Amino acid sequence: MRFALGLLLFACASAQDPYYLPKGPQLPSPARSITGPDWRVQREEWRSVQAADYEKWFTELDRWRREQRARIGYSGAEYERPELQWTQRSFVQPQMMAEDRYFYDPTTRKYTVDRYLDDLERRYGGIDSVLIWPVYPNIGIDNRNQLDMHRDMPGGIPAMREMVQQFHRRGVKVLFPAMPWDNGTRVEGSPAAEATARLMAEIGADGINGDTMSGVPKAYRTASDKAGHPLVLEPEGAPPRDDALMWNNMSWGYWTYPFVPLVSKLKWLESRHMVHVCNRWARDRNDDLQFAFFNGVGFESWENVWGIWNGITPRDAEALRRIAAIERATAALLVSPNWRPYVPTLQFGVFASRFPGTGVELYTLVNRNEFSVSGEQLSIPHRGGRRYFDLWSGVELKPRLAGAEAALAFSLEGRGFAAVLTLDAGALWPKLDALLVRMAGWAKRPLATYSREWKPLPQKVVEIPRTPPGRSAAAGMIDIPGGEFDFQVTGTAIEGFNWNGLDIQYSWEDSPRRAHRQRVTIRPFRMDKYPVTNAEFRRFHEATKYRPADAHNFLKDWKDGSIPAGWEQKPVTWVSLEDARAYAAWAGKRLPHEWEWQYAAQGKDARVYPWGNEWDAARAPEPYLGRELPGPADVDAHPRGASAFGVEDMVGNVWQWTDEYIDEHTRAAVLRGGSYYRPQGSEWYFPQALRLDQHGKYLLMAPGKDRAATLGFRCVKDRD
Repeated sequence: MRFALGLLLFACASAQDPYYLPKGPQLPSPARSITGPDWRVQREEWRSVQAADYEKWFTELDRWRREQRARIGYSGAEYERPELQWTQRSFVQPQMMAEDRYFYDPTTRKYTVDRYLDDLERRYGGIDSVLIWPVYPNIGIDNRNQLDMHRDMPGGIPAMREMVQQFHRRGVKVLFPAMPWDNGTRVEGSPAAEATARLMAEIGADGINGDTMSGVPKAYRTASDKAGHPLVLEPEGAPPRDDALMWNNMSWGYWTYPFVPLVSKLKWLESRHMVHVCNRWARDRNDDLQFAFFNGVGFESWENVWGIWNGITPRDAEALRRIAAIERATAALLVSPNWRPYVPTLQFGVFASRFPGTGVELYTLVNRNEFSVSGEQLSIPHRGGRRYFDLWSGVELKPRLAGAEAALAFSLEGRGFAAVLTLDAGALWPKLDALLVRMAGWAKRPLATYSREWKPLPQKVVEIPRTPPGRSAAAGMIDIPGGEFDFQVTGTAIEGFNWNGLDIQYSWEDSPRRAHRQRVTIRPFRMDKYPVTNAEFRRFHEATKYRPADAHNFLKDWKDGSIPAGWEQKPVTWVSLEDARAYAAWAGKRLPHEWEWQYAAQGKDARVYPWGNEWDAARAPEPYLGRELPGPADVDAHPRGASAFGVEDMVGNVWQWTDEYIDEHTRAAVLRGGSYYRPQGSEWYFPQALRLDQHGKYLLMAPGKDRAATLGFRCVKDRD
């Protein structure tokens, strides 16, 4: 009873000052009033903290840490497992879209891991792990579940296993995503944790990222251990309960950035826990980098965000190169259980953390001021024979000794970084000399001389050659007269807001963007009255003996090369953009430009649907909300859904290929018309675009992965 009463009193005492309690994934700083509009208030508050409040802050947070560990029965056993300890050195991790053109070449049908890694080495010093993302935002175009999307990667499991080994040969660990929200697609048939663990073991992956998870459930730890292939678990956010820290060795950090750096709650509770600070839409990454360096944790170097390029600027890339070099060289110190943030500094706006080891200490410093700060920065205890090294500049420091203190003078750039390593007499640090030489070489050029300008990547449409003009009517085609057309369309991408670089860049625009409007001149053309059917595609297939080089998923719903009974008049699906182009060339036709498709569907009166401005369920196929696909409707099943020009089956049956756009890192196709398949249970599935003023953007990787059960096409032919 006395012990229980003591714990209660301890808990009450800890809660008496709520200012020091965690706020989300971060701990408050010792500064209490750094929100005043007057810079003098801010200055005096932080100075008073250093003089009077720091020890109180540390005592309170240390007490909270001990109490919290006792409350959850904390065990650090997962951090001691040799097969999981690589996380403690994984400082730089990008999320990489599987569709990134630096990663896979559809022409040679090869993964280009070295090209991808070489680019990152050149731009910001390379990575330690990579999160490969083959699922969202394309998932939900049909009923393939998240694991199916992994299996549909080019070459299947054998090629993926070799690809992972290529990363391993470069010293890079590999993670894939797990999505708890995927409950509307095909049923896998076994619990998600077990199915994921088996697949990751087959691939040889090192871990999983729990998308939208604030903590990966322990079931994934149990399942991967049972599969004989232990996985590192990395939730997207901080665990909702601190006990999940015991089996989530890594996490992402979505942080806030006041003037005074805040402390990672998870790092404070378990110094070996690796946080990757993630701020996907940031164009200036300096806050992220400073807070990560101050805490001795990692950075999510995410640039290809769902096919939208948010490249790291040259200045931030160079800062990341230098930060990562220091962190990798001092990784053994950064996991010190005795690390202390906010050790006293001598200059306003400069903040430091101390990471002690045996006979050695590391100090990481950040300058939150916009201006450079020179002179004495730290005053720390001195011992006889102790040496001091400015790692950022790659030089040894000569201290000014004052009694038992050593004052260290060096410079920090505005919004910059510094690091000091101390060595006691007789102590050594591995590869210190090599690190100093390297850092001294980089320090010759200040970060301020690198560009901070952010630019979107320009896109170009892939040319569609005109067909030979035809004067006479073509069977099964509708004449579409030419004319002036107000082409207005908006992309349905779920994320990205109104980001510069989002969606598509037409030839009349200077960058990609979500919303588009342009008056265009439409030349007369003919369009297929219906999407190409299975029966029509069979004639092409038999006449040409067409066999795609990448045949995975090709005509997947055909049985032993034959059309299923009753499916002759359904639109052909499971055809890639390349397959559709091959058919069109054989037929003397081409795929439509998007504005041609929209003009044929919309006419000149800007109607919202082919038949008018109100949705009429009787004019389109019935939506399917289940998890197994029954197949699309026949193309001629809804004649009342025809456009003013007489073109049918434009919306609500199958998506239809139109234009392809390409930039340095991404290929994407514009899809029109939406489909009958509507997976339920999540807002994250591929969004519909049934309205004629909307389009979908579908990321392209390889034909076998691009083909889908709800994606077909129709053709056009140029007239005079």
